[in-house]
Amino acid sequence: MASIQTLSDSERRTVARWALACAEHVLPLFSADTAAEEAISDAIARTRAYSAGEGRTADEIAKRFVAGKAARAATTPAGAAAARSVAQASAVAHMGAHALGAAAYAAKAVSLAHKDRPDLVEKEVRWQLDQLTEPERVALRRLPPLGNDSSGPLAPGLLSQGVLGTTIREIQAQL
Repeated sequence: MASIQTLSDSERRTVARWALACAEHVLPLFSADTAAEEAISDAIARTRAYSAGEGRTADEIAKRFVAGKAARAATTPAGAAAARSVAQASAVAHMGAHALGAAAYAAKAVSLAHKDRPDLVEKEVRWQLDQLTEPERVALRRLPPLGNDSSGPLAPGLLSQGVLGTTIREIQAQL
């Protein structure tokens, strides 16, 4: 039985657009070696194509870890979080709940880049919410609340802690 966090293929393609917008918004914080930058660019292009209805879901699922590996090459913690945001966006083909992970890591990138400016994290989350289309909101509302499902990205664990968890809870409350 598929997890409720998966969403349908159509819904995943829909929310992939928003997840990618969140990731690209903080992408200027990412810098790394050429190979890592190329991996991030490739993940962005593939996710954009997937959200436009192109490509095979199975192919995207197979490549979902590439951007996450690139995060290890980031020159700053904020850059690593920005790369993880791209990685989460590219993993939406696997599970729709990764869209919320993309938004959360984007907010974390802002928090790490501007430790003395928590207002900028709030501004980032507001920006993310403003980017949502109604079909994206509808799809994201189908996901379980953070920490209520035992498997998948929204299970109790990494995404439920710190700025990641705070961001996801705020987004889910505003949907």
